[in-house]
Amino acid sequence: MENKFKPMKSMGFLIAMLLFCSTVIFAQELQVSGKVTDLGGDPLPGVAVVVKGTTVGTITGMNGEYHLNVESEKVLVFSFIGMKTKEVAVGVNTLMNVILEDETTDLEEVQVIAYGSQKKVSVVGAITSVGNKDLVSTPTGSVANSLAGHVTGLASIQSSGQPGANDPDLYIRGISTLDASTSTPLMMVDGVERDFMQLDPEEIESISILKDASATAVYGIRGANGVILVTTKRGSVGKPKISVSASMSMQQPTQLLDFADSYTYATVYNKAQLNDGIAEDKLMFSQDAIDNFKTGENPLVYPNTDWMDYLFKSFAKQHKENVNITGGSKRVKYFVSLGFFSQDGMLEDFGSLDYDYNFGYNRFNYRSNVDVEVTNTTTLALTIGGRTEDRVEPNTKEGMDQMWRQIYWAVPFSGSGVVDDKYLVNGNNYIDLQKKDGLDPFYGRGFKEFNKNTLNFDIALKQKLDFVTEGLRFGVKAAYNTSYNHNKTRSTSVRTYDPIFLKDAETNVSAEDPNAYDVVYKTSGSFGNLGYNEDTDKARNWYAEATLNYNRNFGLHAVGALLLYNQRRNYYPEQYADLPTGYIGSAFRATYAYNNRYLAEINMGYNGSEQFDSKKRYGLFPAVSLGWVITEEAFMQGQDILSFLKIRGSYGLVGNDRLGANRFLYLPDAYDVSAGGYNFGIDVPQSLPGASESRIGNPNLTWETAVKQNYGIDAKFFDNQLSVNADFFIEDREDILVTRATVPGYVAATLPAVNLGEVNNKGGEIEVIWRQRLNGNFNYFIKLNASHAKNKIIFKDEVRPNESYMAATGRAVGQHFGYQTLGFWQEEHFDVDNEGSYTLKPEFVSYQNPQPGDVRYKDRNNDGKIDTDDIGYVGYSNVPQTTLGASFGFEYKGFDFKTVWAGATNVSRYLDDTYKVAFGATKSRSLLQYMVDDAWTPETAYSATYPRISITGADRNMQKSDLWVKDASYLRLKNLELGYTVKASFMNKLGLSNMRVYFSGYNLLTFSRLKMVDPEAKTGSNSVYPVMRVYNLGLNLKF
Repeated sequence: MENKFKPMKSMGFLIAMLLFCSTVIFAQELQVSGKVTDLGGDPLPGVAVVVKGTTVGTITGMNGEYHLNVESEKVLVFSFIGMKTKEVAVGVNTLMNVILEDETTDLEEVQVIAYGSQKKVSVVGAITSVGNKDLVSTPTGSVANSLAGHVTGLASIQSSGQPGANDPDLYIRGISTLDASTSTPLMMVDGVERDFMQLDPEEIESISILKDASATAVYGIRGANGVILVTTKRGSVGKPKISVSASMSMQQPTQLLDFADSYTYATVYNKAQLNDGIAEDKLMFSQDAIDNFKTGENPLVYPNTDWMDYLFKSFAKQHKENVNITGGSKRVKYFVSLGFFSQDGMLEDFGSLDYDYNFGYNRFNYRSNVDVEVTNTTTLALTIGGRTEDRVEPNTKEGMDQMWRQIYWAVPFSGSGVVDDKYLVNGNNYIDLQKKDGLDPFYGRGFKEFNKNTLNFDIALKQKLDFVTEGLRFGVKAAYNTSYNHNKTRSTSVRTYDPIFLKDAETNVSAEDPNAYDVVYKTSGSFGNLGYNEDTDKARNWYAEATLNYNRNFGLHAVGALLLYNQRRNYYPEQYADLPTGYIGSAFRATYAYNNRYLAEINMGYNGSEQFDSKKRYGLFPAVSLGWVITEEAFMQGQDILSFLKIRGSYGLVGNDRLGANRFLYLPDAYDVSAGGYNFGIDVPQSLPGASESRIGNPNLTWETAVKQNYGIDAKFFDNQLSVNADFFIEDREDILVTRATVPGYVAATLPAVNLGEVNNKGGEIEVIWRQRLNGNFNYFIKLNASHAKNKIIFKDEVRPNESYMAATGRAVGQHFGYQTLGFWQEEHFDVDNEGSYTLKPEFVSYQNPQPGDVRYKDRNNDGKIDTDDIGYVGYSNVPQTTLGASFGFEYKGFDFKTVWAGATNVSRYLDDTYKVAFGATKSRSLLQYMVDDAWTPETAYSATYPRISITGADRNMQKSDLWVKDASYLRLKNLELGYTVKASFMNKLGLSNMRVYFSGYNLLTFSRLKMVDPEAKTGSNSVYPVMRVYNLGLNLKF
C-alpha cells in the first residue's frame, strides 16, 4: 500500500509547488490610490483604509485621497464614523475611487421638533421637513418660494414678483378660521419667533412644518395655525471647509396681459355704440382717427402703443453670491456665512430722467454660529445673524396697487411714451375720451427707497446634569432681535408734451398748407427738483427661555421629558401709543417608547397673551399621541417587503390669539369726539364738543381654540427604497372672534366682538417616494405628494337668508357668491318688431331688459324674477383646497438633474373690472384682446365665452357670477436644475475638492385654464407686480 501511494505523494507535492509559484507570480504588490467621497460627491478625510484581516492600512487626507501598497487580490476595507463600511477587492486596476453611504438608519435619523429633536422612529406628530439641497436649488429672492411642491399640507401662493416683496402667502392645512389674514403659521428660526423668508438659503440646514396638535401644543396659544421651524447651519468637527457659490439670472414675467391695439379698440368701440343705438355722427372715433390708427401715418398724434411691451424689459437681471466656511475642533465648532442677493426691476429706462425710478432690491445676509464646549458637560452656543435690505420702487400717483391698475387701464392711443426725451401725452384734441397713458401713474414722480436693517442675536447654555441623574440636562437661552427701517420718498414732477398738428395750433395755418400736418407740442407742467421726505420706525423684542430635559433608556424602555419656561416682549415704538406686547408661558412634554415599538407622548402648553384682559390671558393646551411600530413585532420578522411600518394618532387643543389689528377689544367702551357738539347758554350760546360711543368693549374676549385630531401611517418597502407617508386630520376651530349680525336695529348699538364663530376643517395628505441606486453610478428618485383640506363654516352669527344657497354658513371660508349663468341670450329668445327691436319672449325670466348676447342668469329659487335672492355660492375660495407636488431627479457620474412640479385645484379667482369689463367702468379704459376674440356676435353666438361688447348696457353683464369666478387650477414647473460636478485631479493643486456648474429655472412652464393672467396672481382691486419666470446659471466651488 505504501509503494502504491508514493507516486501520488510526489504528484501532490508538485501541484502544491505549482500553486505556490503561481501565487507568487500573481500576488504582486501594487500601489493603489483613489478618492473616497460621500453620496453628494464631497471628499471624506480621515477614512480608514485597511487590508482586510491585517493591520496594514492608511487614512485619507483632507481631499479624501489615499495611497497604499497592497498585494493584488486582497480586499480593502473602508470605514468611517457615521458611514457604512465598504469592502472592495483589489484587482489589476490601481485607481480605486470609493463612495461611502450614510450609515444613519430610520432608528437613528433625527427630526427637528418643537424645542428640540427626536429620533424619527419615535416621532408621533405630523411633521414634514425640507433639506438644504431643495432650498438652494430655487433661484428666487424669498426662500419661502422654495417650499412649493415639496411639502404636504402646505399651500404656497406667490401672487407678486416684485423685487424684495415677493413673499408667498403660506397656509398649513388650509384655513381653519373665519379670516385668512389670521390663519398664517407661527414662524420660528432657531427656536425664536422670527421671519425667515429673507434668509439666505445657504444659511439654512432644514425647514420643518409642524401640523397637528401633538407637534404644536407646546406653543399653546400661538400654535393653532401650524408652525414653521427653520434650523440654520452649525459647524462640525474637521478642518475648515469653504464653499463659494455664485449665480446670474435673467427674469421675465410668466404672463402679461394682452390688450387690443388702437385700430381694434376704435372699431370695436364704435361698433358697440352702434349696437347700443348711438347715431353715426355721435360715435367716439372719427373715420379719420380710425384710418390713422390703421395706417400708422401719424403715430405721434394717433399713437398705437402696446404698453406691456413698451414699459417692461424683455429680461431683467438677478444675481446671488455666497461664501461660507465651516469646521472646528472638539472644543469649538463654527459656521460663518456671507451672502448677497440683487434683483432688478422690469421697468424700462427711457433715459430722460437723472434718477432711477425702477424697482430694485439688494440684500446682504450675514451669519456666525459658534458652539463652544466649555467643559465636558457644558456647551455654549452663540448665534449672530442678520441682513441689510435696500428696496426701491417708483413714487406713484395713488399708491402701488393703483399704479398697476392704472397701467392696465391705459389705452394704446393715450401717448407715445418718451420720444426724444419728451414725455408725450395725447390729450382730447382729436379723441374726446378721458384717458391716461401707461407712464402716468409713476413716470416723473420720483422714487421711494426702503432701507431695513435686521439683527438677531442668541446665546444658549446647556449643562449636563448626569451627576444628579443620568440623562438630565439644563439649558437657558436668551435672544434679542431688532429691526430698523429708514424710508425715503423723493417726489418731483415732469413736463408733458401733447402732440397736435400745426393747423390746430396756429390759426393762420389752413389744412391746405403744406406744413399743416407738422407736429407741434402743447406743454403742461414743469420739471421739479427731487423733494425729500423721510420717516423711520423700529421694532425690537427679547426672548428668554429655560429648559430642563431628561432622556434615558432603561433596558427596552426609553423615557424623555421636557419642562420649559419662556417669555417674550415685543416693542413697536409709535404704534399703539408705544405699548409693548408680551407673552409668557410654559411647556411640558413626556415621551415613552418600549423597544422602539410602542410609543406614547404627552405635550402641553400653558401660555398667556396680553391680547386679552388680565383675567382671560392664560390657557392650558394639552395633546396626547400614540404610535405603534408594527415592523418591530415578532410576527413581522423574516419578511423582506415591508421594511418599516408605523401607525400613529394624536388628539389635542391648540390656541390662536391673532386678532388682526384689533388689539384692545377687551378694553372698556371707546368714545370719539362728536362732530356736532352741544350749545350751552341762552343769550350767547357757546358750542362745545361732545362724545359719541364708537365701540363697546368686551372684557371676556379670549383666544380661538382648535380641537385637532390626526391619524397617520409611515411605511417603507423593499429595503427602504419606497416610502409612503399618509395623514388624515380633523380640526374644529371654536371661539372664533365675530361681531354679532343678528341684532335688531332698535338696540341702537354696535355690539362688541365675541367668541362665537366655529369652523370645521378636515382633509388628508399623502407622500410617496421611490429611491434607487443602480450599478453604483446611477441613482434616481421619484416623489409625489398631494394634500386636501376642506373647511366649512359651522357658525358665524349670520342673518338667516331667504334661500339656503345664499348662506355663508355651511360653505368654505372665502367662498365666492354670485349669480349662476345659463350662457348668453340668443336671438331665438326674443321677438323682433318691424324696427328691429328685440323683446324677450314672455316665457323667459330676465334681468334688466337684456339684448341678444347678454348674460343669461339663472332663476335659482324659481320665483319668476332675477334679484339678489338668486345670488348663491359659485366656484371655490382663493385658497386651494387641493395642492399637488411632484419631483424627479437622478445622478449619473458627475451629472445631476432635478425637476419640481407644483399644482393646485379646487381654487377660484374673481376677475374685477380690469379683467372683465370692456373699456372699464368709465368706458374709457383699456380693452383686453380676449374680450374681442371671445365676444358674442351673431356669427359666434354659440361659441362665444364673453358677452356682447356694449357701452351703455355693460353693467347687466358684469354682475358677479360664475362667468367671472374663474377656475384657477394650475400645474407649474416650479423648478428645474441640471448640473455637472467636476472632480478632476488637477483641482487639488488649486485647493479645490470639487466644482459644480449648473443651469436652473423657476416657474418655467404653467398649465392653467386661467389664460389671461398668472393663476397665482391677484385679480381683484389690489393688482400687483407680475409673477416672474427665472433662467439661472450658477457655479459652486468647494475648498
